[in-house]
Parts: sequence; structure tokens; C-alpha cells
Amino acid sequence: MSDFILPDIGEGIVECELVKWLVGDGDTIAEDQPVVEVMTDKALVEITAPEAGRVTRLYYQQQENARVHSPLFAYTPLERADDSEAQGDDAREPERDSGHPEAVTPPVELPVERPASGEPAQRDGAAGTTARNAPANQSAGGLHGRIPASPAVRRLVRELGVSLSAIPGSGKHGRVLKEDVLAFEKRGDGPRQASEAGANAARVEPIRGMRAVMAKRMVESATTIPHFSYGDEIDVTELLALRERLKAQAEAAGTRLTLMPLIMKALALALQSHPLLNSRVDDAVSEIHYQPHCNIGMAVDSRVGLLVPNVKRVEQLSLLDVAREVARLTEAAREGRVSQADLADGTISISNIGALGGTYAAPLINLPEVAIVALGRTQWLPRFDAQGQVVSRAIMTVTWSGDHRVIDGGAIARFSNQWKGYLEDPQSMLLEMH
Repeated sequence: MSDFILPDIGEGIVECELVKWLVGDGDTIAEDQPVVEVMTDKALVEITAPEAGRVTRLYYQQQENARVHSPLFAYTPLERADDSEAQGDDAREPERDSGHPEAVTPPVELPVERPASGEPAQRDGAAGTTARNAPANQSAGGLHGRIPASPAVRRLVRELGVSLSAIPGSGKHGRVLKEDVLAFEKRGDGPRQASEAGANAARVEPIRGMRAVMAKRMVESATTIPHFSYGDEIDVTELLALRERLKAQAEAAGTRLTLMPLIMKALALALQSHPLLNSRVDDAVSEIHYQPHCNIGMAVDSRVGLLVPNVKRVEQLSLLDVAREVARLTEAAREGRVSQADLADGTISISNIGALGGTYAAPLINLPEVAIVALGRTQWLPRFDAQGQVVSRAIMTVTWSGDHRVIDGGAIARFSNQWKGYLEDPQSMLLEMH
């Protein structure tokens, strides 16, 4: 038997949260097969098997913290596992049905569920699972005494306050599906997990994973950096028209062109003339470190919390290249699978709150950067043209936050004005592009 030692998964990372086991005890694994998902303070990381074999022990349960350089799971390499089978090794657990839906479900101990009577269910001390009093779904106990159901279904069950054991599963091997839970709740004919006295109690959810990381960083940002805010309106009518003209060509090249790549390119050009906005401050606040490249981050609301991947060296990329990177990073971030390299070394950030309908925001700076901008939603509003006639124009609000230790109002205003000029007259960017 061999132990898989959790390797270094990022600079300065000493532990990570175990999010989800993708295998269970006794499962056969192939080389490079995903085994477990862990969450660092930067990203969701997928750990793969070092070689083919059979899992013999999981050292951690889900939501526990695993230490780097400590054993994560034990396994028997394939050759030895095959020899053990041939000799009828009694020490090994019987092989499980690989077609069973619980074959990838870890043996995580479930919370004690209470039947309708309000009496606590009995615990099976040997198995470490919950024994239920005549559950409706007792035929679908699954391996380790668990009822087959996905994590999302189990979460829904907890939110609705119903008992998973009381829901008849319509999936394979009695697996409880989302549709089963919703139909059961609609009928309202099953036992509740909580008593009537506790039905209206506040729901408590621990802060874990990226939400915990975000909470820590935002507190640090708010308490460490004196924020200076600056807002303006940008007429993006011509920018929208340019995008429409370029959209077909971008699609022919296999890329979807949004406003974000154009906004990033304009930002990178403005930073060339105002490098202070693309700098960092040392911990002693005694030095300003000007960054050699524009690595522009974009805040993404992902399934694991707020992530800010960044497009590297925007000043050197073509518009199509920026568009491809924006699409790649957005998709990866929404799934919570951004690599640590994509999250590291950002120099300035964009928060597109307007994508969710907001008009104004006061963003917190993403340390160690010194500036961030929030983009509001674009609205068609009446404005006066050069002849004094009322016309309809596309107006986008922007709000900057700058590190007031090194950036004053004049610096951020001059920088924002140049950026605004590129966006309102996008053809002017052609004179500055390399």
C-alpha cells in the first residue's frame, strides 16, 4: 500500500479545504484520473492519481482541511492490487459494483436526521452512518449506508428542511433526483427534518472556500488601504458601433467579441501614459514598484465565490487575443477551475457590476494592486449634441477606487480622462497601438 502525499499546490500554501472526493474506498483508479477537488486560497484544484491502482483509504472527509506534505489517500498500485485479488486477500474489502452510482461517493459521515416523531435517529456505531426509522427510501441505502444523491440534491434537501430518507428516488439504484425532491416538497406529505418549533430558525452556513478567502482579503483591503473614489460617465455609442462592425469578423475567427476586450485595450493604452495606476506599494509603504506589463483582472461571480483572473500582457496582445483570453478565463472562473497562474500577478482590475444590472458601485481594491474600476450598466439616455439637439446616446457609468497612499484625485482623474477618450473615440486607439 502506498500513501499519496499532498504536494505543493501553490507558493505559500500550507493547507487546503477538501471540497469533493471523486472516488471512494475500493475504487479502481487510472493514472492521471481526477481523485479529489481541493480549494486553496486562490482556486479550486483537481488532484489526479499518480498511477493506476485501487483506493484503500481516504484520510480526510469533505470540508476538512488537508495539510500540504501529509498523506491525502492510500492506494494499492495496480500490479499489487491484481496479485491481492488472485490470492484472495481477506484483508481487502469486497470489490464494489463499479456501475453503482455511489461508486464515486466518499464515505462522509452524515448529520443525524430526525424522523417525524422528533426523536433522534439511532447511530450505527460500526458504520458511522445514520440508521433511519422505516424510511420510505430504505431500499436505496447505497454504499456506507448512504442514500444515492448528488451534493446539489443534498443541499436542496437541507434548504427545504425535508428528510432525504423519506423521498422515493426515481433514478438508477434508487438515486434521489432534483425532480424527486421538488415533487415531494410540492406534495407536502413527508416528515420534516426540523421540528415545528425550529422550522423558522435562522439557517446557518459556514464561510468556507473562496468566500472565506474573499472575506479575508476584503477586510484587509478595507482596513489597510485608504480608498479614494472617482466617478464619471462614458459615452460608449461609438464603441458599441465599432463592436457591431467587428463582431462578424471575430466570430469568423472563432471568437465572441464583447465590450470587455475593447475596454481592456483602452485601459492598457492609458496605463502606458499613467504607470502609477499600474504599480504596487511595498509593505512598509516606502517604495512604489512600477509593473512592466498590464495584467488586467476581471471579477467573475463563480460557483465557488468571487474570482479575479487576469489577462496577461494586454498591451502586447491583439484585440482578438484579448477576446479569446476573456472568454477562456470567464468560462473557467464560472466553473471555479481557474489555474493559480491565471489568478496571480494582476496589476489592475475591472468589476463589471453592470452585467448584473447595477449602475453604480464603490469597489474595494484587489491587493496588492492600487486601483480598480467598476463598470455600471449601459443606458440609452438623452444628451445634447454639438448643435444643441437632443439625441439618444449609450452612457456607461464608471467608478474608480484608488489607493490614496500613492494616488491623489488629480492622478486618477487625468488617467480616467485619457481612458475615457479612447472609449468615446475608439478609432483614436489605432494611433497608439503597436
